[in-house]
Amino acid sequence: MSQLRRLPAVGHLLQESPLAELTGLYGREALRVQATRVLDALRAEILAGIDDGELAERVRGIPERVRAALEAEAPPLRRVINATGIFLHTNLGRAPLPREVLAGLADRLDAYCDLEMSLETGRRSDRGKRVESLVRALTGAEAALVVNNNAAALALALSSLASGREVLLSRGELVEIGGSFRIPDILEASGARLIEVGTTNRTRLADYERAIRPGVSLVLKVYPSNYRIQGFVEEVEPAALADFAHSHDLPLLVDEGSGMLRPETAPQLRRHQSFQGLIEAGCDLVCGSGDKLLGGPQAGLIAGREPVVARLRKSPLYRAFRPGRLVLTALDAVLRRRLAALPMPIAALWCDDEEHRRRVEELAARLGGEVVRGNAYVGGGSAPEQEIEGWVVALAAPAGVAARLREGEPPVVGYQREGCLFLDLRTVDPEDDEALGGAVERVLG
Repeated sequence: MSQLRRLPAVGHLLQESPLAELTGLYGREALRVQATRVLDALRAEILAGIDDGELAERVRGIPERVRAALEAEAPPLRRVINATGIFLHTNLGRAPLPREVLAGLADRLDAYCDLEMSLETGRRSDRGKRVESLVRALTGAEAALVVNNNAAALALALSSLASGREVLLSRGELVEIGGSFRIPDILEASGARLIEVGTTNRTRLADYERAIRPGVSLVLKVYPSNYRIQGFVEEVEPAALADFAHSHDLPLLVDEGSGMLRPETAPQLRRHQSFQGLIEAGCDLVCGSGDKLLGGPQAGLIAGREPVVARLRKSPLYRAFRPGRLVLTALDAVLRRRLAALPMPIAALWCDDEEHRRRVEELAARLGGEVVRGNAYVGGGSAPEQEIEGWVVALAAPAGVAARLREGEPPVVGYQREGCLFLDLRTVDPEDDEALGGAVERVLG
């Protein structure tokens, strides 16, 4: 058919059309595959019968069809409005960076910066020196390291301090962290052998004493995420466990998990151990996440005694686990903000003032909803059982509205139950209120 001859060749599409600019983003092979599929589909349409006018329009639309197919397989990240009331929402990227931090990053990301050079001497310097100094100032530790996440921090510590040897850990702390990674698996991958101590709900100092043997090189304590054992329970406090470890010339490593560098005053976090408190209790090494309670980018924070941290620094894995310029630049800004005691976005969880109530009432009135009591949560495995009561918007909504909101522009994530859609503004930036209201109006008609 003459119409088939009007279809462009794949090679021409990739070289001459707007698709050429996508090569660097998706790769030539992925472009070729999708372009071939689009052309095959168009051939089938021609054989089924279309007029010349339709064909011309569809040929002009080939680049856009290829682009859409590529984006469907590898869609770009989208900005999402989080109206769930869960601040550290792991599926939504955890802690958002403060706007002030983002505004100050541009001049160090769109040009060169002195990441690994001393401008005074002109010689190479340590890329982590700045952030390590800030972590020390915030925690009181003798030394610090930063790696790319807390799992890497734990793996680095275990491989450096206990590879080929044994580690004591309470059975109640054999937890599974995000992505189905389990503490016993991390120990095994690090070359350490696990010695389980005590029982699931009760572990005493005497249990650790009975587990001591010549092959033990480390005592590990892990604070569980996303669950709490309640009732008939007992655990050894960090100070007592540190005394026990030191009496046997062993280091104590504590996986704090949430990246709380200093004690917090919020009721839901008062019982949570901080880096500072654990180090004051005598713990030799503490690790946690940078993108949880600290409120920074994804990173693994390590702080503790200088001789112990030095052993981690010498490990070949340390170079593999180091974060790059983007993470270190953002982390530096967040740590300085914490050191200056400036407000962080997470503080919105506890806002119960007139201004917040006004926001909630205005959105409810605009959307024809009600203002009701609802619970927010810190999220990210931090204080999982601690509810934060406040005011939320409740809308009568048919089934499927939450899904349609997620697929809208902008995407909105709330929660739906018993015929109502709930929107919690404590996890919504006030600058997004108008966009949130418009998105819900479009979905509800």
